[in-house]
Amino acid sequence: MDRLVKASTDDLLLPYTPNHRASATFHLTNLMHTMPVAVSLTLSTPTPLPITITPPLSILPPLSTTPFTLSLLPTTTAATTTAAAPPPLLLVRSAVLPTGKALPHHLRRLFSSSPSADRRVFTDASLPVFLTGPLFALRLLSSSPTAAPADSLLPLFSRSISTCPPPDLTSLLFSALRSDPRFARELIKSGADVNGRDGGGTGESLVSAAVGAGGVGVLAVLIESGCEIDGGDLLLMHRAVEMGRLDLMRVLGGGCGWDSVDSSNGRSPVHVAARLGRFEALKLCVSMGGDPDRVDFDGYSPLHCAAENGDSECVEFLLNCSVFSKNSMSRDGRTPFSCAMDNGHWHLMDLLRLGDVLSRAARVGDRVGLESCISQGGNVNGRDQNGWTPLHRAAFKGEIEIVKALVGHGAQIDLVDDVGYTALHCAVEAGRVEVAVYLIAQGARRNLKSIKGVCPLNFDFQSKYSAFVSPLCSEFEQALEIES
Repeated sequence: MDRLVKASTDDLLLPYTPNHRASATFHLTNLMHTMPVAVSLTLSTPTPLPITITPPLSILPPLSTTPFTLSLLPTTTAATTTAAAPPPLLLVRSAVLPTGKALPHHLRRLFSSSPSADRRVFTDASLPVFLTGPLFALRLLSSSPTAAPADSLLPLFSRSISTCPPPDLTSLLFSALRSDPRFARELIKSGADVNGRDGGGTGESLVSAAVGAGGVGVLAVLIESGCEIDGGDLLLMHRAVEMGRLDLMRVLGGGCGWDSVDSSNGRSPVHVAARLGRFEALKLCVSMGGDPDRVDFDGYSPLHCAAENGDSECVEFLLNCSVFSKNSMSRDGRTPFSCAMDNGHWHLMDLLRLGDVLSRAARVGDRVGLESCISQGGNVNGRDQNGWTPLHRAAFKGEIEIVKALVGHGAQIDLVDDVGYTALHCAVEAGRVEVAVYLIAQGARRNLKSIKGVCPLNFDFQSKYSAFVSPLCSEFEQALEIES
């Protein structure tokens, strides 16, 4: 005969609940039809777990079934000391009970002595004892990979979560973001919700938390498992770019948009990469469909951002792949070149190749710079991508001395931009009274209409720019008066 008794289970699961007693009950059945059987229950190896077995010794009548209880006493250190250790084995040993030998000391002597020809002791079962529950699973997740490789922990982890309800599994998934992705697979397979939200008050999604944690392996598992990237997660690519994590960017792929836009400022991941000088991230964004010519809500292109940051590598790359950014102008009238120059990045002057040093000098009122550019052959009537000449810029900014210098150097007063605006239009619309009066005195055409049919006379200057009311205003009005 191979064994005398049979266990009701193949393993034992003990819930790990610090400071509380936990127990597991199982049954042993005597397989003998006519003879009682003595059984002894012991742990195979010493363990720091405070485990008790009730009863440790017993007599089973023929064909009877008897319950036994394995208990884990209250402890705060058991999980820490056993997280990476193999589970202990509960040995079930049995022997045919000698006639008249039923007292406890007889049983102890029976199982402490070596088996003999007339006293055979069988090992009928070796039941592994597993700790279960979210707290023990968390201990396994936090174990050092060097002290306990994932391969050795996965079987323990699988058993530890076998009794966890779905909310606990989802919570554990948040704790597994930096762990081996196989732990995440086990949790998802057991019922963790890949679209779950952090219950700690932030409401962050799992996929967002994975990006923040840099858990590229778990992020891939989440996406493969069908997690939803909703409206609240559209800036994940921005975060990955900020972190400089190309691996996260590739895993995110098109799910949250290579060209997604931050609703607060209109910037795409390409903007972020250019602003931070993340050259490799910038190349990846553009190669995967990010638009290098997209402008944010202030009219800034990625090239503006790279030029402002002074990053030569990013600027050169964007110059080679963008179509419009090279000559684009932001809402505040800045080109990528002016962004670079305003921040002292003179090393970008030749690289940008925009030739608008003269225009910048006109805009900021730099008389010395203006004269220097003109002396070097700068074209006072050169146009930018919107058709503005340096005179348009100076008039719009109210730089009267620059306006006079430009006119003195041959600037054509009535040149129009792409919408038909002259420098006089710009001066009047911006409320630059002194400049407007000077331009009219120099022969600027007062009735020249723009493409939209606007001429300087159509601007309600007195009411729109009342703050500028002065003797100049009267002079201005007289200059604009239409002779009957």
